[in-house]
Amino acid sequence: MVFPVMPIQQNQVRMYSAQPIPEYKYLNESALKQIQKDIELIDENRDGLLQPEEFRKLLELNKANFTEYQIDLITESFYSGRGGGSVSFDRFVQALDIAASKDLDTADAIAKKLGLDARGAEFILGSKTHKYTPEELAVELTHKAPKGFTENVSFTTVKAVRYLFDLATGWHGEIKVNNVMNRVIYLETIAAVPGMVAGIIRHFKSLRSMERDGGMLNMFLEEALNERMHLLTFIKMKSPGYMMRLAVLGGQVGFGTFYMLAYAISPKFCHAFVGYVEEEACSTYTKIIKAIEEAPEGNELGAWRTELAPEIGKAYWHLGEKGTVLDLMYAIRADEAEHRDVNHFAAGMKKGDLAPVCNPKRQVDLALRKYVKDLMTK
Repeated sequence: MVFPVMPIQQNQVRMYSAQPIPEYKYLNESALKQIQKDIELIDENRDGLLQPEEFRKLLELNKANFTEYQIDLITESFYSGRGGGSVSFDRFVQALDIAASKDLDTADAIAKKLGLDARGAEFILGSKTHKYTPEELAVELTHKAPKGFTENVSFTTVKAVRYLFDLATGWHGEIKVNNVMNRVIYLETIAAVPGMVAGIIRHFKSLRSMERDGGMLNMFLEEALNERMHLLTFIKMKSPGYMMRLAVLGGQVGFGTFYMLAYAISPKFCHAFVGYVEEEACSTYTKIIKAIEEAPEGNELGAWRTELAPEIGKAYWHLGEKGTVLDLMYAIRADEAEHRDVNHFAAGMKKGDLAPVCNPKRQVDLALRKYVKDLMTK
């Protein structure tokens, strides 16, 4: 059976339904023609419905805009959001029209148009590729002014802990290779604790209350694994001695016990605490990056501009075959900036909020916006 190609009128498109031809506010004529062509290619059974596997085909037609990982992630978000079901192409193109608008946040509107919910946040998006764009690596140092008693206590606690730790370790902001390695190795063993504690407690709470968690525990477990990857990469650059290992053991027992009890009492305090800790981490890594870039030739620190990063780091952050230690520091700073932002978000989140990283609605929204932007600019 040969499927007839419907003629496209100015600023209008009819897919395969008998519904009246809708008007589109933002899609231009050339974009609509290309959308029609793409739909004809993917809708092999000519039923006028966009199935999840056909949505994957649409993304694969635009491989220049999506990686294989993103295609898997977006398709799973669509599949889970529809419960495996389909949506009419008419409604899909209307969603694309929303994506073509200049609104900065269209995720909820697109999800409503496509009938997507966020059930997928509970079982997908627990991990992500840590391949950053140049824009994501250009981290801005931000500070969230504490509001209310809890955030002020968190902020004051972080400043006090930072002062005492610097005093105990003799850190005066002097950026030398040995100083940097000792500091980051120890701190990363501590930094991997909060995410795991939050994930475990939220997991048990979800079981106990028999309610969804909105992807939050997935996000915090990913945070813990990410901090552990920082450590596993750094120990390839320097092997810790027995005193360092003993200090790590003490830190885990002391801080781990404190944080678990604190999280059971006040998650808001703990997330605000981590948010302010990560602000300090972003500042520290920025100073390290600046010192590496400004170090004179022949200097031990300056060698990190060309010294290859450990293989495990090059693989995890997709640094490429020639990824350097400097590239590694940029990537780790980007990780810390994400942890900063999500923990500040978590400190003020309300019941029913979705994790900002693990949000299937947002994945589909970003995919449609990217697809439409490419069509509109051709």
